[in-house]
Amino acid sequence: MSEEGASLLLSPAMKGKSISREQNDSSESTPLLSNTSDTPRYDGEADGHERDDAASNRSQTAVATAASRPTKKSMRWPSFIAMGILGALVIVIVVLAFIVPEAVQDYAQQAAVIEPTNLALESITANGVRARIQANFHLDGSRVTNDHVRRVGRATTWVAYQLESAETKVDVRLPEYDNVLLGSAIVPPLVVNLRDGDVTKFDFVTEIVPGDVAGIRMIANDWLEGRLEKLRLDGVADIRLKSGIVPLGTHTVSESLIFEANKIPAMPKYNITRFNVEDGPMNGTMLADVSLTAFNEYPVELDIPELAFDILVPGCVMADSILVAEAATSEVHVYPRADVEADVKAVIRELPESLTRICPDSTSSPLDNLLRQYMHGEPATFFVRGSRNPDGDTPKWIADILSSVTVPVPFPGRSLDSLVRNFSLTDVHFSLPNPNADPDDPDSNPKVSGTILVTAGLPSEMNFGIDVTHIRATADVLYKSRKMGELNVPQWQKANSTRVQNTGDKGAELLIQSRVIDAPLNVTDGVVFSEVVQALIFGTAPIRLHVNALVDIQVHTTLGNLTLKEVPAEGKIPVKPLPKGAIGSIDPKVGSLRVLDTTSDSITLQALVNVTNPTPYTAHIPYVNVHVLNNGSVLGSATVEDLDIVKGPNSNVLVTAKWNPPMGGDRGRKIGRNLISQYLSGWNTSITVKAHKHSIPGQRIICDALSAFNMTFAAPRLDLPGDTPEDRSHFIRDATFHFFSSTATFTLVSPLLHNTLYLDFVNATALYNHSEPIGQILYDLPFSAPPGKSVTPKLPVSWSMDSIGYDAIRKAIGGKLKLDAYANVDMRLGNWKDSLWYQGKGIGAIVKL
Repeated sequence: MSEEGASLLLSPAMKGKSISREQNDSSESTPLLSNTSDTPRYDGEADGHERDDAASNRSQTAVATAASRPTKKSMRWPSFIAMGILGALVIVIVVLAFIVPEAVQDYAQQAAVIEPTNLALESITANGVRARIQANFHLDGSRVTNDHVRRVGRATTWVAYQLESAETKVDVRLPEYDNVLLGSAIVPPLVVNLRDGDVTKFDFVTEIVPGDVAGIRMIANDWLEGRLEKLRLDGVADIRLKSGIVPLGTHTVSESLIFEANKIPAMPKYNITRFNVEDGPMNGTMLADVSLTAFNEYPVELDIPELAFDILVPGCVMADSILVAEAATSEVHVYPRADVEADVKAVIRELPESLTRICPDSTSSPLDNLLRQYMHGEPATFFVRGSRNPDGDTPKWIADILSSVTVPVPFPGRSLDSLVRNFSLTDVHFSLPNPNADPDDPDSNPKVSGTILVTAGLPSEMNFGIDVTHIRATADVLYKSRKMGELNVPQWQKANSTRVQNTGDKGAELLIQSRVIDAPLNVTDGVVFSEVVQALIFGTAPIRLHVNALVDIQVHTTLGNLTLKEVPAEGKIPVKPLPKGAIGSIDPKVGSLRVLDTTSDSITLQALVNVTNPTPYTAHIPYVNVHVLNNGSVLGSATVEDLDIVKGPNSNVLVTAKWNPPMGGDRGRKIGRNLISQYLSGWNTSITVKAHKHSIPGQRIICDALSAFNMTFAAPRLDLPGDTPEDRSHFIRDATFHFFSSTATFTLVSPLLHNTLYLDFVNATALYNHSEPIGQILYDLPFSAPPGKSVTPKLPVSWSMDSIGYDAIRKAIGGKLKLDAYANVDMRLGNWKDSLWYQGKGIGAIVKL
């Protein structure tokens, strides 16, 4: 049955049998006459005249059939003309019986024109609907191509003039669905003008009664599930006809229509013009208010009463739908070829357990799947089914039909990519990887802790109370649109939220705060990471790290606790660079040293170091090892373990260092020897710290990136026993010269509190006034320099008799003077030995007889 109505199709039976067909086409009341030997197919693309051609041709056939049925009776004339008249009548009967019906049938099929003008459903009754059908019918002989058929048809219909039918019941059945009854209609008596060009206007009311609900459900389900390749309808009616006062008898008329799948009307497209969800008046309920518009492209007018529906969503198995809401529509007025507006109100009650339960062999629940589609901008599928318990005003036949059919309705999704308006990370704490962790262990990656502050814009339709209680996320961290790494928060982190209602078009916002603890940061691109480090160390402006995340959120609503999975979020984290001069402000100071091990070329020692953290960040360092360089050569390494760095001063940081100049080859040995000599002499020296490929075990990408940078700062000064500002870092504190015995003793201060140094050889020269020699000391017997202050043995002095320095010493007997010293010494510490030089200035010397 087409969208424009139902048409009565009448045709003479083939081979003399009177068989008519019923077709519901553009107008329910339009009489059409057709041949059963040619089954018409539904063509929704054809224009009105094309559809009307076939219908008008079939209508004309019925007229011709009816007109040809009355038998002709001859009158009795005188015998001399009786035989001639009888022969003429026989010829006419033969022509009308065998020639005219076929010609009239062709004429009716080609000349009939039906123009539906309106179909209006006037009211809904307890049994069906009352429909008003309006259409125009006429025969147009010019549409007939065969001249003979056109002449015979025009003549026959001119004689017959009109064809009248009595009240008729039309049944429409589904032959491919066990011939179930789809529906029936009562067509009132109709009169059709058959003369060429005469227009018959139809305007009548008929009651359409639906048939077997099971048949309607089978068709609807096949159509909705895409299994309906074609649909065949059989219309059957017993029609009593007459032309004028001549009765033409009762004829059983049947007609078949075949609707191809691509011609069956599709689900109308609709737009959601309003969508609002708010808390309901009772605890555990929410109210949804929706407005829809759709365009009615058919010439159909009707009023749809208020209807009740069940709203369902797919379960773990598509066939197992879950009831989530009850909805009711307002009264809807449908006008021909016009927009249709409908208001829907729904009540959402406490969510069923089956909606939030994890599906078998899955990590998601039906609610997770539904929300994931919606939040990623994909249409989410809902199912709409007529309520099995409608209100008392809904006729039972409507309730039976609607409750037997479930219609999938795509609900347009909404992308939440722009949901996050502000994103910040404060109180940041870093943790370097655990060197003992397995590669797949989260502890094998650096970790970040911090307080996340998120300002999220709420969609305008969300007007219900919501409180964020926990979050977790996986995120990509980008710098200048290039991925630097991945930040994962696999464990639920506590969170809280506050709703802020803004004015104007800005809409409501949700302020979310959460403290993230030990989120693994997996650096995937060392080049990008290196650029970030460079910008932080040497830059002057804050950098922005872009974060693209999928966030799982646990929220509390009036419906209960819900988990929203994989909510897309993105934001930018501003990171301030190190303050200007931050590297220098580290200012390391060595408190004490302890030698742990020695070899012939190396010394392994521990030191307690005081440093200052100039950054706003804190860190935990399970293990890190760096190279120590000077003048481009590697002289050793330094290691810290299980270290917690706080903001500002950090005291007694335990550092394990290995002095090993051979790492830099022969050049390294020379540079190392000079560096120690300069340091012992109190010169301003500097060391460089640089990462290498094994600085952080298992983090080759990070190490390669960090190895591109180094930090150079002044060598830490040692706190020596009895230090004063004047004597600070002087390893030779004073000297005593014994003039007559030509010996000298020196007070030494060792920086080692637990180990003894040995001097195996001394070649020293004392100078007065920076350049005048006083004497020389050559001593090749070993002596010790124990921890703290100690006095050397009396060392023999060879005076420079002819020098000004010697005169100065002689004049200073019993007094003091300031001397400079230059010495080459062979120093030994455990198994380590090396030849060093020393230059001391302003050494206080006492001269005794």
